[in-house]
Parts: sequence; C-alpha cells; structure tokens
Amino acid sequence: MNKVRWGILSTSNFAQAKVIPALLKCERVEVAAVASRDQVRAYEVAGRFGIPKAYGSYEELLADPEIDVVYNPAPNHLHVPWSIKALEAGKHVLCEKPIGLSAAEARQLLDASKKYSKVKVMEAFMYRHHPQWGRAKRIVVEGGIGALRTINSFFSYFNDDPDNIRNKPEIGGGGLMDIGCYNISLSRFIFGEEPRRVLGVLDYDPNFKTDRVASGVLDFGSGTATFTCSTQLAPHQRVNIFGDAGRVEIEIPFNAPPDRACRMWHETSAGVEEISFDVCDQYTIQADLFSLAVINDTPVPTPLEDAVANMKVIEAVVESGRSGKWVEMVS
Repeated sequence: MNKVRWGILSTSNFAQAKVIPALLKCERVEVAAVASRDQVRAYEVAGRFGIPKAYGSYEELLADPEIDVVYNPAPNHLHVPWSIKALEAGKHVLCEKPIGLSAAEARQLLDASKKYSKVKVMEAFMYRHHPQWGRAKRIVVEGGIGALRTINSFFSYFNDDPDNIRNKPEIGGGGLMDIGCYNISLSRFIFGEEPRRVLGVLDYDPNFKTDRVASGVLDFGSGTATFTCSTQLAPHQRVNIFGDAGRVEIEIPFNAPPDRACRMWHETSAGVEEISFDVCDQYTIQADLFSLAVINDTPVPTPLEDAVANMKVIEAVVESGRSGKWVEMVS
C-alpha cells in the first residue's frame, strides 16, 4: 500500500483553505471523499478540488468501506464525538487541535482509542512537523543555548465577528482553545516534560464571554515558559527560547507559510546564525507522516496522551485565572 485513502469530515473554510490543498500535495494520501451536512456544498467542494466522492452527512462518509483515514477539522465541540464515531467505524483519525473541550473529554477519546487499538488517532498540531521545530529542539537538546531557562511565546489575531465559531464559548471558542494551545504545546515540547504549576491571567469579552487575551506562566522547575495569546490584538506571532549561553528565535512559529521559506535565528557568544528552511507545507508533512504510521503499522508521531496532557494545562490556566492563584499540576 503506497497511499492511504482519506475522507475529510468537513467543508469548512479552514478545510478548504488549509487542509484539502495540503493533502492533495501528499505522497502518501489519496483524498477520496469529503462530507458536509449539506449535500450541495459537499458536491461543490468535491468538484472544486477534484475529490471523487461527496457525502451529505458525516455518517455516510464513515460508512464508506473504502475510506481508511478520517481527518476531523470540525469545530472544537465536534472533535471528540465524531472522532470516536470514526474509530467505531474502523477508521484511523487525525483530529484538529484542541483535541476536545476538556481534559475529561480528551480522556474519553484516549479510552476509545485503547478499545479500538487497531486504528490510530492523533491530535493535529501541524506546527511540530515543520523542520524549524525539529531544528529548534535539536539545538536545545544538544546544548546549543546552554541550559534551557525560559521560553517566551506570543500568538494573536483580531476577530470580533459574533458569528465566528472562535467567539462562541459553548462550542469551545476563545483564545486559549484556538491558539493558546500552541503556546502551551510548544513549551511542553521544548522542555520535554510537564509543568509543575501554572499561573494564568485572562480577560474576557463582555459580549462573547470568551477569553480575548490570556497570559500564562508555566513553571517546569528547571525553568519557565511565559506566553500571551489573543483573539483581539494586532496579528503577531513569535517564539524566543532562552538558555544561559544562547537563544533561538523563530520568526513564524505557528502558521508557517506553505509558499515561502521560513527563518529562525540561533544566537550565541560567537554571533547570530540565520537559519533558513526550504519551502514546505507543514500540513502536508503531518498527513504523510500519519499515513506512513498507518501503512507501516508504527506509532503515530505524537501519542494521544500528549493531547490529554495539553488539555490539562489549558484547564489549569483557566482555573488559575479564576482563582488568582497558582495551580499545582497533578500527574
């Protein structure tokens, strides 16, 4: 088997702008079907991208015996329920971040994945698969900045559309769930462990009731990670990783463009090295890696336990924001 047959469980703008174009460039993916709750829309999207099958319901796609993998880029509140349905249908699942609405819900998916152990499931944190993050991790692990001491990250955009799903708290909207999950994930990834305690400060939109600015401190014992994310600030993203002998700065850490090269800087006492990366699509890389895990029956790049752990930290930041106190993390 050289390619795996994928079905897309959504015709959302995100699916059309990011997911489907990336999957069509994959070496190990055959985009075989797309599903919508609207049959006409499903046909329109399938026709636009040359996808062979178009379904007017998610259930129809899951019932197709010729679909091997389901990509779930639906709104946050549909991540766990439909991913579990896909597992029950015998499909492998790549599910968008955040994995669910809570750590408890994420554990439901983890438990289901253990019950249906022959199929694979992974949270789609595409940023980790861009070469710049592999390079940053190696620099840190190999002592390229000395002892890791602190990470600072920032991720923001401006969206005050009341009809946008990111501004609806009942379906998992808000800055922490949409983009703060990246700040938390990268911190855990670079430190290679879980924070011992968490502090959060959140500002909520008075109308939407979603967090529009969230800042946090993650205490890893050997160092800290600080971050701010926002749905109502000027668009910006940047990551700085500091050690006692150097620094790594990533210019476009999260939404790395698929049509131009990315840069990072490695600074030490010897000077600043600018590192450039060839043009690539991190969504394409992610899907090919997941397909290879299916083809070779090997572990997925990021185990689902990581998704549960990330949700626990998100919840701790929210809890700290409400109490005004540090929240101790329980393993």
